[in-house]
Amino acid sequence: MDNHTHHHHHHSEEHRREVSNRLARAIGHLQKVKQMVEADEDCSEVLIQLAAVKSAINNTGKVILKDHMEHCIVHAVEDGDTEMIDELTAAIDKFMK
Repeated sequence: MDNHTHHHHHHSEEHRREVSNRLARAIGHLQKVKQMVEADEDCSEVLIQLAAVKSAINNTGKVILKDHMEHCIVHAVEDGDTEMIDELTAAIDKFMK
């Protein structure tokens, strides 16, 4: 357990629901792609559908990042919390790989 002072800003119910719905759709889509593989469907079609899942996940990440920038980071800057900005930078590096 770390001793950092983290600023936990609560996200709106609407934001959480939007992200959760996007993830549920991506999970459902990924299940369909798995079924396509199990049914030995065309590899090109599997790759196209997999690309659509990746795109959905990336777009979900953008929604999370946008909300984080608009709310959490604004508060962190106001509070002089540079640690949260460093954490965000590290998280973006991992997400963009």
